[in-house]
Amino acid sequence: MARNPDQDPIGGLTPHLTIASGGTAAEAIDWYKKAFGATELMRMPADDGKRLMHAHLVVNGSSLMLNDDFPEYRGGADVGSGPPLGVTLHLQVDDVDAWFDRAVAAGATPAMKPENMFWGDRYGQVADPFGYRWALGAPIEGAGQ
Repeated sequence: MARNPDQDPIGGLTPHLTIASGGTAAEAIDWYKKAFGATELMRMPADDGKRLMHAHLVVNGSSLMLNDDFPEYRGGADVGSGPPLGVTLHLQVDDVDAWFDRAVAAGATPAMKPENMFWGDRYGQVADPFGYRWALGAPIEGAGQ
């Protein structure tokens, strides 16, 4: 099989999300496109024709990889139906309010409305329909200068 250069991360640390809701990674891709302006570079379907083994998106200039859950490759163990614990994906963006509003319009749950923070950023958080929390941050013009 020929190697697809679009499957490789752009560089640095790349989050790789497992979408636990049985066969909904394709829905997650569509949602990330709508909510965060993601660009899809590639997707690799599984042999069952229902799930995705691998997908590569670019969100705001960085790679995001994802796949459907495959309990059969983990001895049948389920990753669970609850939200992932201890994971927040941070997006450094140009306009926190615009990104927040777009994500909420796409179906994200507001977790922390954007506010000007003491460290000099405008910052907010949303939860996506797939159980992941996204932080959105941008420097406040003139803060700390």
